[in-house]
Amino acid sequence: MISKAVSAKLFWLLSRSGLAIYSRFPLFGPLKAALGVMRRDDVFLVIDRNDGRGVSFPGGLQYPWESPEQACRREVREETGLNVTKSFVRLRYYSTADVPVNFTVFEIEAQGELRGSWEGTPCWLPIAELRKRLLASQHRLLELLEN
Repeated sequence: MISKAVSAKLFWLLSRSGLAIYSRFPLFGPLKAALGVMRRDDVFLVIDRNDGRGVSFPGGLQYPWESPEQACRREVREETGLNVTKSFVRLRYYSTADVPVNFTVFEIEAQGELRGSWEGTPCWLPIAELRKRLLASQHRLLELLEN
């Protein structure tokens, strides 16, 4: 079994390498990704990423055979250990902040025991902290959350 420190470094390497390559050579065009937004009072569930890029809402790239909702459910489970019980689309947008991506954003409810993954550690943050640390490609969500 790989230690937590080694898996975090491996994620850092793969994440940074993938971004560097795809931002210069987007061979497959815009990628598709799904994100889950979960709110508890005035805080939101995010992942403190192991690649040192900040925090992001749980979610990630959609496989070609998946719907956006399936990708959201899978990614939330992988990154947080939670199972999505309800979801509905809140926003779709396009970003080129890191690499070209078409995002589908879901408002979600989930249950289970919160746990981290090789990608990072889940935590609850208020909007003020999100403004400072959220990935640039997800800043569009702040407009939605603040309104």
